[in-house]
Amino acid sequence: MNKKIEVFEVGPRDGFQSVKCTPPIATDLKLEVIDRIVAAGVRHMEYTSFVSPKAIPQLADAKEVTQAVLSKYPGLDLFALVPNLRGAQNAYELGLRRVCYVVSLSKSHNKANINRTHEQSLEAYREIRAAYPDLDIILDLATAFGCPFEGKYEDTSAAVKFLKDYVDAGMTTCCLCDTIGIADPRQVKELIGELKAAYPDLALMVHFHDTRGLGMVNTIAAMESGVTCVQSALGGLGGCPFAPGASGNLSTEDMIWMLNEMGYDTGVEFSKILEAAKFQVEKIPGNYSGHHIHIETPTPCKY
Repeated sequence: MNKKIEVFEVGPRDGFQSVKCTPPIATDLKLEVIDRIVAAGVRHMEYTSFVSPKAIPQLADAKEVTQAVLSKYPGLDLFALVPNLRGAQNAYELGLRRVCYVVSLSKSHNKANINRTHEQSLEAYREIRAAYPDLDIILDLATAFGCPFEGKYEDTSAAVKFLKDYVDAGMTTCCLCDTIGIADPRQVKELIGELKAAYPDLALMVHFHDTRGLGMVNTIAAMESGVTCVQSALGGLGGCPFAPGASGNLSTEDMIWMLNEMGYDTGVEFSKILEAAKFQVEKIPGNYSGHHIHIETPTPCKY
């Protein structure tokens, strides 16, 4: 396996959007969490979403957060979620040149999550690409392994067929998202293997939830299949609002501890990312799945 692993932190978007509190999380507090994540060594981050404030009040300050992070961290790989052409326009006009766009493999989840048919989602993706050809778009394939309404997929070839229209429309990067934490290592390896065979030029990354405690082993399975870009959320904060019963994301500090101990080069310092997680847990309430956020950095033992 490649010893260099690129860690993509998604907590400031995927985690914060799930927090239910009034008033919403203060912009300054979000930026302090982001500062601590960056200080730990993270160089890739999905930090907000340009969605309707009515739909997700916690991310209503997308403009202010974008202006702050682009000004402070010009060398970082920063990107935001955009649901449609209007969102892409807002992001682009602020200077952002990388975004992610979500579509669900499941028809029912796509309708529940973004209120569109598959055909409408594809057309919206094509509109964004036509309007902003220099915009780098990561396609997030939600429910890639299973759906809260349709169950776990037995046929991994369905995702391969589904993505062909997006490949034909110019997709270069796809993130396979286990929205409800239902994937297993065998399924992960099979899907990635089929996608690599069908689309050898397609860059892949993965995003696992930890609903069944398999987030890290599924990440390792993806790495064993050649994936070097992996997503996680500080403290394991998150959980899809349209996936009943889904718990938080794979926690960044758990994954960093594992990868660093295994000798991988993540570029992230565990003690600092742990402190960032502990700070976030103290300041921001939410659905956390992190396992090490309340302990100190482990020290080696001699037996």
